[in-house]
Amino acid sequence: MTRILLIVHGIITMAAAVVLAVLPAAIPATVGISIDVEGWLLSYFLAAAELAIALLSLGAVRLGNAAALRLIFDVFIVFHLSTAALEVLYLALTEVTPVLVANVAIRMVASALFLIARRSLRIGPAQ
Repeated sequence: MTRILLIVHGIITMAAAVVLAVLPAAIPATVGISIDVEGWLLSYFLAAAELAIALLSLGAVRLGNAAALRLIFDVFIVFHLSTAALEVLYLALTEVTPVLVANVAIRMVASALFLIARRSLRIGPAQ
């Protein structure tokens, strides 16, 4: 399950990076945020972060060290939970959109899957 989770996560995250880089206004538009050329830089920053996370996810498929995988899973859990929390904050300040609510739910599911995967790893003495 761990390999499949990492591969699917990497592919989805890579797709988001490509969309943010090629069509920087597209993803914000799905939740009613309109950005012009001056705001594209924020999408480019996010694209770079998504690209790095995708690479980490796809690269982790080859790792056999349980301690390293746990750290990677911790990073993904923190990333998705903190993003979900910030989206909930945004929802509290603006109009609720089904797309943003769905994104929060997806991030919660992703966090739960990474937590399950993390718990399935066996770690021996300190490495």
